[in-house]
Amino acid sequence: MEKKNSPKPIRCKAAVCRVPGDPLLIEEVVVAPPNPFEVRIKIICTSLCHSDITFWRRQDFAQFLPRILGHEAFGVVESLGEGVKEMAVGDAVVPTFLSNCGDCKGCRSEKSNFCSTVPFTVMPGMPRDGTNRFTDAAGRPLNNFFGVSSFCEYTVVDVAQVTKVDAALSPEKACLLSCGVATGVGAVWKVAAVEAGSSVVIFGLGAVGLAVAEGARLHGAAG
Repeated sequence: MEKKNSPKPIRCKAAVCRVPGDPLLIEEVVVAPPNPFEVRIKIICTSLCHSDITFWRRQDFAQFLPRILGHEAFGVVESLGEGVKEMAVGDAVVPTFLSNCGDCKGCRSEKSNFCSTVPFTVMPGMPRDGTNRFTDAAGRPLNNFFGVSSFCEYTVVDVAQVTKVDAALSPEKACLLSCGVATGVGAVWKVAAVEAGSSVVIFGLGAVGLAVAEGARLHGAAG
């Protein structure tokens, strides 16, 4: 018997990259329901990271096209896969390209920020089983990007790559937490391990640079 309120496939719009460097095509796509330990998210706001531009241009990744790019976003949980207990439908969330299971050696480390249970990869496919959740209007598979693919009205992300946030946050600012802010602060807190009273040199004050500055301040850097 079908489970009550079990999620169905969703038809929506996405910006699809089919040829490296060519304009993205706005297409109708189908987003499958989430598998166990996955979350389907309605994307409210997404921003453009330079990594999206890099992979859009790169000829050596043409074998992974067509692909839905995007990985900085703010959204709302639409449905949950089995085993997801950390959040509920309707929660405001940001997806992140780096995962955090909270239990593995990497996630528990004070120095590393790389999860070994749900490892980061530039290869397409969901991190636990390598399969896709997107198909185009003709039923052909569309690859995801960094496990996020936020250039779509709905997307499916592993729960280890989703963080619950305050729903009152401004969506256009909250989406920067997905990559720019998380990258900068994470570099200070875990990778560089900035200590109180130390000095930090920052080259460039974009989203990442500003996040490094704020992370250093929070860790007590002197200047």
